[in-house]
Amino acid sequence: MLALYHAPNSRSTSIVALIEEMGVSDRVKVVEVNIPRQDGGGGPDPRNPHPEKKVPYLVHGDDHVRERGAIVAFLTDMFPKSGLGRPAGHPQRGAFLSWLFYYQGVMEPVLVLDWAKIEHPAMQATFRDLDTMMDRLTDALNGQPYLLGENYSAIDLLLSSPFQWLPEALSDRPLVQSWSERCANRPKLKGIVEREQARI
Repeated sequence: MLALYHAPNSRSTSIVALIEEMGVSDRVKVVEVNIPRQDGGGGPDPRNPHPEKKVPYLVHGDDHVRERGAIVAFLTDMFPKSGLGRPAGHPQRGAFLSWLFYYQGVMEPVLVLDWAKIEHPAMQATFRDLDTMMDRLTDALNGQPYLLGENYSAIDLLLSSPFQWLPEALSDRPLVQSWSERCANRPKLKGIVEREQARI
């Protein structure tokens, strides 16, 4: 059985939601662990096999997967019938992988740098800036409700996830804002978020 190491109210919440959206909760054991928190609480958990004690972390036998984009690709490839991924040979496979890597390689760095108020020409040359990132999302959502078209996918779940914590980034982007709200209001994700926040 697969095992997902998860800390409530963290980045790994989106992977728990993905597992529930895919209908494979009976195939993936969710193991709750502690992590260091921004407020100084928590701490590294010796039960967590992640080398840096981060979450999410997926274990499948001797194979270990870290980073959310990689975990999304791994799970959607393993369970293609869910329809939330784009398996090899699918006409949107390239777009699916591109958005996964864009999230890890551009979106998270840009959002963290903007949140931390850090600016540097080398950073902007490499990652661009928040406005450019928002332009890419706006362009993709122009004329369609989700990033890959008419149907919700794991890409929407992953790329919308930071805006649940940084809603102020959406103030002047109505297309991105409405997309983010559609994604946040998915019953599975909404239920998980409500349960986890009730434990705070």
